[in-house]
Amino acid sequence: MKIAKMTICFLVLLGLPDCFATEAQHAQTLTLRQAFRQALTANPLVESSRTNVDLAESRTSVARSYLLPRVALHSSYTLNSKEVGFGGGDDELMIMPEHDWALQLTVRQPIYAGARDLRTYQQAKLGIEGAGIGVRGAENFILFQVGLDYLGMLEGEALLAIEERNLELARRRLRQATDFFEVGEVTRVDVLRADSAIKAAERHQAVARQLRETAAGRLRVDLGLDGPIAVEKPERLLPPMPDENTLIAEALASSPEIRKAQLDLEVSDLEIRKQRGAYLPIAFADAGWIRQKTDFPADDFGFVSINLSVPIFQGGEVRSRVLEAEAQRRLAELKLEDVQRRLRESVRVALFQFHTAETVHALAIQERDAAELEYHESFELYTAQETTSLDLEASELGLARAKRRVVTSEVAVVVAALRVYSIVGSLKNVVFGRSEEENPS
Repeated sequence: MKIAKMTICFLVLLGLPDCFATEAQHAQTLTLRQAFRQALTANPLVESSRTNVDLAESRTSVARSYLLPRVALHSSYTLNSKEVGFGGGDDELMIMPEHDWALQLTVRQPIYAGARDLRTYQQAKLGIEGAGIGVRGAENFILFQVGLDYLGMLEGEALLAIEERNLELARRRLRQATDFFEVGEVTRVDVLRADSAIKAAERHQAVARQLRETAAGRLRVDLGLDGPIAVEKPERLLPPMPDENTLIAEALASSPEIRKAQLDLEVSDLEIRKQRGAYLPIAFADAGWIRQKTDFPADDFGFVSINLSVPIFQGGEVRSRVLEAEAQRRLAELKLEDVQRRLRESVRVALFQFHTAETVHALAIQERDAAELEYHESFELYTAQETTSLDLEASELGLARAKRRVVTSEVAVVVAALRVYSIVGSLKNVVFGRSEEENPS
């Protein structure tokens, strides 16, 4: 039974490369820009934020309706048990007809309400802008996430290529060790050690494949796609990084988080003025036309009236609401100051991480070049039997680690750059270009 299970597992493993090859043949290939466009078009998070804009516009329409007149048509029909009237003939005046009916058309126009309805409308319009800022924030977030997952796939594929090369080196060492062992120049330990290196390379291959497939799964979710996908390494992803002062100035001017805090402050200012409007009188006009069966006081007439309500004492309610609005404004000021301070420091830290990633990547390249020279020298010395297999194995492992560091550090540089632009809030402009109109919806 155990042998049968091992045989099945071995056959499955043999079939894995064919499966991956078939998947690769039918995979949908995406460039990074295509992935960005697809995310802005199909990602549910971005679509939800755009729906919030529609909701904000609907609320604005409701607030605007408070400024407009109300027109209504009322009708009634009444069957009375008696009919009452005065006089007779042409002079008969019907007070209560048996079949009584009436039509009334009324118009009510707000004239003045302490500008509270106007402040509500202005707040609603700011709500539309706030929803638009939410769209920008959602797009900024999803572009950064797509960049991470896309780069994760590229990193996995690059590591797979490296592990394939490491596997070739391990097999070459195995062949060399086997030849030496057959002529009695080394012990079987060298052969076993080379065979162990092959297994280690295969293990690293499996880990790299898992990294790629995990990133591919996240990317499919980001893009709203099904089925296998393939990615292409972009020749140039991002422009040169600006200096710190330029980035901070741009962040303070265009960051969605900053603009949202500023809008909250503007809304709180309007709220104070709206609550203070409760001290002022309310005036509205009514007009109407009535047509009725009853002749008293008239069966057909119109009317116009001006109504005025002056608040005198409201138990301190208005004062309490004004104080609450002023406290909310103070909180909005503090929040804006905190967001500005945190944003400046976040830009500085992200920029420092970017420059550190560049330094690490440059050093990783130098380390890889040195490791390659060391490996070739070690292999030649091992072939000439001037060093042991331990020396060759150490140089081989060092070269493998150096190559992996180059790949991971290269990805880290791009991720750090994406993070900088994401914090600044200009990632969409950087990705698509400021002159390009990007309307994926």
